[in-house]
Amino acid sequence: MAYVLGFAEIDRTQVAVVGGKGANLGELSRVDGVRVPDGFCVTTAAYTRAVAGLDALFAELSGIEPGDREATRVLSARVRAAVEELEIPGGVAAEIVAAHARLGTDGAYAVRSSATAEDLPTASFAGQQDSYLNIVGAPELLAHVRRCWGSLFTERAVAYRQRNGFGHSGIRMAVVVQAMVFPRAAGVLVTADPVTSDRTVTSIDAGFGLGEALVSGLVNADNVRVRGGVIVERSTATKKLAVEPEPAGGTRVRELAPERRDEPVLSDAEVLDLERLGRRIEAHFGRPQDIEWCLGDDGIRIVQSRPITTLFPIPEAADGGEHVYVSVGHQQMMTDAMKPLGISLWQLTSGAPMRDAGGRLFVDVTAMLAAPASRAALVTALGKSDPLLGDALRTLIERRGYDTEPDHPAPATAPAPTELDPALVGELIAASEASLAVLKRDIRAHTGAALLDFVRADITELRRVLFDPRGLQLITAAMDASEWLNDRLLDWLGERNAADALTRSVPGNITSEMGLALLDVADAVRPHPEVVACLHAAPPDFLDRLPGHPGGEQARTAIEDFLERYGMRCAGEIDITRPRWREQPATLLPAILGNVAGFEPGAAARQFADGLRAAERAKGQILERVRALPDGAAKAAQTERMIDRVRTFSGYREYPKYGMVCRYFVYRQALLREAERLVEAGALRATDDIDHLRFDELRDVAATHRADQELITARRAAFRAHEALTPPRVLTSDGEVVTGAYRRTDLPDGALPGTPVSAGTVEGRARVVTDIALADLEAGDILVTAYTDPSWTPLFVAVAGLVTEAGGLMTHGAVIAREYGLPAVVGVEHATTLIRDGQRIRVHGADGYVELLADR
Repeated sequence: MAYVLGFAEIDRTQVAVVGGKGANLGELSRVDGVRVPDGFCVTTAAYTRAVAGLDALFAELSGIEPGDREATRVLSARVRAAVEELEIPGGVAAEIVAAHARLGTDGAYAVRSSATAEDLPTASFAGQQDSYLNIVGAPELLAHVRRCWGSLFTERAVAYRQRNGFGHSGIRMAVVVQAMVFPRAAGVLVTADPVTSDRTVTSIDAGFGLGEALVSGLVNADNVRVRGGVIVERSTATKKLAVEPEPAGGTRVRELAPERRDEPVLSDAEVLDLERLGRRIEAHFGRPQDIEWCLGDDGIRIVQSRPITTLFPIPEAADGGEHVYVSVGHQQMMTDAMKPLGISLWQLTSGAPMRDAGGRLFVDVTAMLAAPASRAALVTALGKSDPLLGDALRTLIERRGYDTEPDHPAPATAPAPTELDPALVGELIAASEASLAVLKRDIRAHTGAALLDFVRADITELRRVLFDPRGLQLITAAMDASEWLNDRLLDWLGERNAADALTRSVPGNITSEMGLALLDVADAVRPHPEVVACLHAAPPDFLDRLPGHPGGEQARTAIEDFLERYGMRCAGEIDITRPRWREQPATLLPAILGNVAGFEPGAAARQFADGLRAAERAKGQILERVRALPDGAAKAAQTERMIDRVRTFSGYREYPKYGMVCRYFVYRQALLREAERLVEAGALRATDDIDHLRFDELRDVAATHRADQELITARRAAFRAHEALTPPRVLTSDGEVVTGAYRRTDLPDGALPGTPVSAGTVEGRARVVTDIALADLEAGDILVTAYTDPSWTPLFVAVAGLVTEAGGLMTHGAVIAREYGLPAVVGVEHATTLIRDGQRIRVHGADGYVELLADR
C-alpha cells in the first residue's frame, strides 16, 4: 500500500487514492504543452492509517442533525484538533520525507489538501479545505500534512458536506506537495464566462505576485475576456498589494510601488497564450475548467484545474448549429430539478419537442425565432406569461438583427369570441372523471412490461382529455374576457387591473376550493384539544392514532375526505416521482394547524361569500360608471357580458391539470407496486430506483429483471448536483444564460420589480418558505417563495399577500391570488434571497413591485 505517489503515477481515475486535486494534477502533467510544477501526493491510505483511532469521534460528528450550527461548530473543532495533534505513523512519515528528499530538501513547497470529494464534476468543494504556501524543511512539511488532514473538519467543510449529502466517514484526505513557483504574476482562468456562462468566452483574472492574493480576495484583479483568440474586453484594476514569499518560509503581503498599481499585469500575447492553454486543458478533461496559473520568467505553469460545477448544462442538440432553449419549468411553475422518470413521463404527456439538461426541460425555439411569421407571436405569448422571459428573447433577437414586427399588423379590434354554452364546463369535467374511472378499473390487471405498455397507451387518452380543444376554448374565452376588461376599463375609467376584483370567488375552481376545504378540515379538528396535540406531535401514523382521542374519529374522517379529493397533489406535482399528500399526509399538518389557530369556525364559507359579495359590488360599481360614459348603455352591455363570461369560465382553467394529476397518481401507484415486485425479485435495490430510470428504461427492467445499478447510482449523484443549480429562463447552445430585465425607472429606491398579477397593496412580515411542510404562517404574513403550483393553495387562505420568483399573469398562483383577493407580485428575481425571513415588506400588487422596509 503506497503512502506516496509521484504525479507521473497518477491519473484522473485515482480520486479515491489521491483526492480530486491530486488526480487532476496527475492528469494535467500528462497534457502536451502544459507545464505542472513537480510534486507528489500523500495518499488517502496515509490519512486512513493516521486517523484509525478516531472512529468514535467521526461517528459522533456524523450524528449531528443537519442545520445544527452550534453542534457542528463545537464538534468539528474537537475533531480537527484531534487530527492535527496526531503523530504521523513512522512508515508514513518515512515515505513523505523520502519523497521530499528526492525533490530537494532545500526547496520550498506548496502543501495542499486534496479530499476524495473535491474538484469533482458534480461538486467542487472549492475553498473547503486548506492550502499552505512556501513550506520549507521536512519537519514543517510533516506538520502541514497534519494541518491539511485536519482541514477536512473545519466548520465550513463539515457544513458543506451536510448540505450536499456527503457523509463524513466516507470522505478521506490526500495531500498534494508541489514545488513552489515564485511568479511575477498569477491568477485564475475560467473557460466559460462567469457572468453569462457563455462557453465560448475565456475569462482571466490576473494579479502581481502569488495567486493567493486573488483567491483570498485581498486585491482587485485585472480581468480580460477572450473569445476565439480575440480579446473582447479588458479591465485594469488598481492593485495596491501583492502576496510574496518570505525567505524563511510562509508568505507576506507587500505594498506595490505607486507606478505599478495601474499597470496591466499581462500583455496581449500572454493573455492569448493563457487562453490557448485553457482550451487545451478543457479539451483534455472534456468540460469547462477553473484553472490556477502562474507566470514566471520561464513561462506559464499550471498549478491546479478543477471542473466548473456551477454552470448550467447545455441541452444536447441533434446538430452542431446554434440553438435557443426556453425553460419549461418557468412556464409550469416548477423550477426544481426533476428525476429521469418524471422528465420522461412529462415529455410523453406534453408531446412538445423538449430536451432535458440539469434535471430540467427546455423547448428549442430556434426555428420559431428565425421565422418572421412566428417570431413576434412567440415573444408576445411568452412575454405575457413571463415578462423576464420575453425580454430575454427580445435581447437575443436584437443581437441577431431580427425584425420583431409581425408581417401583418393585428386588427385594432379583435372579433368577438364565439358564444359558448356554460353547460360545456360540466360536460368536460364529467368526461374526464369517467375516463379516470376506466383507468382505475383497468390498470390493476397489468404487471411487468405489460403495465408499462398499458401506461404508455393510456397517455394517449390523457392527452386527449387534457388537450380537448373545447376545454381550450373555455380557457381562452376567460382569458380574452379578462384582458378585454382590463384594457377597456383602463381606457374608459382609468381602472387598472379591473378584472382582479371581478374574479373573486368564481364558481368551480378546483384549486381555490381545495384551500377552502382545508379550512373545513380545521373546523373538524379545532374543538378537540387532544386531537390538536396529536397533530402537533406529528407521529408518522397520526391518522391511525386519531381515533384514540376524543373527537379523533371525526377529525380523521375530515382529513381522509380531503385526501380522497386532493391527496394526489403535492409540490412539484408534474414530476411523477414526487410523493403525494396521500402518501405523506403529514405534509399538510402545518397548514391545518395554522388554520386551527388563525381562523374561527365557518371561515371557508365566509371567505367565499365575502369574495362573492366583493365581486358583485365591484361589478355594480363598474357598470354604473360605464353607463355614465358616452354611449354608456352599449358599453355597459358589453362589459356585463364580459364579466359574466370571465366568471362563468375562469374556474375551469384549473381543472385540466387537476385531471392530469389524478391520472398521474394512478400511474404512480401502479409503478410503485411494480417497483416493489422488482425489489422482491432482486432486480432493484430500492423501490425509488425507478425514479432514476427513464420510462423506456424502466420497461426494459420490468421485462428483463436486469437493471444497471451503476447507472442508477450515477443518476442519484447527478440529481443531487442538479438540485443545487438555478435553471435559466433562456439558454443558448453556447451555454450563455440570457437574463431578462423589467427595464423600469419608476420604482422607489431599493424596490424589487416583478409582474403585477393581483391588485392591492399590503404590508406585513415576509415569510420565506421553501417547503410547504415547514410553513409557519400567521395571519397577516406575506408568503415569499420560489414558485407556487396548486399544492401551495392551502397556504393562501392564511396569508395577506404573495411574492414569487417565477410566474406570470395566468399561472396558478396568480389565478388563485386574484380569487382570494391577495395582492401578489410574481417573477421577482431572487426574491427568496433578497428578502429576509421575518423582514417587513410592502407588496404593490397593481404596480408590480415589492418594497423592503425597515424592521420594526
